[in-house]
Amino acid sequence: MTHRKQIAAAFLQLASSGNVAEAFARYVHPDFIHHNPYFKGDRTSFMNAMEENGQHFPDKTYETLRVLEDGDLVAIQGKVTLAPESQWSVIHIFRFEGDLIIESWEASQQLLDHSPNQYGIF
Repeated sequence: MTHRKQIAAAFLQLASSGNVAEAFARYVHPDFIHHNPYFKGDRTSFMNAMEENGQHFPDKTYETLRVLEDGDLVAIQGKVTLAPESQWSVIHIFRFEGDLIIESWEASQQLLDHSPNQYGIF
């Protein structure tokens, strides 16, 4: 795995385990922006939202499934379990400046109990 792939995966693992401030301090550029439509696009707003999510779901788990890299972009498909009945496929796309994440996008889809697709979302 390349260095940027490792950084992106480590960021998600650390942040989702409740260590959001540490994850941002280690891996996120001071001028970071994001494209999550539910929060302001700045670093602090997104960090606070991630910390709040961790407080609401203290038993949340995260598993990296696939990692792709193209130039300064890294995309990760992961499995997030908020609770046994709430599992999500999340795709994060990170843009890097040097070895720090400077921009991010995400898309998520909840696992359906009765999907007609025998292959599932994972």
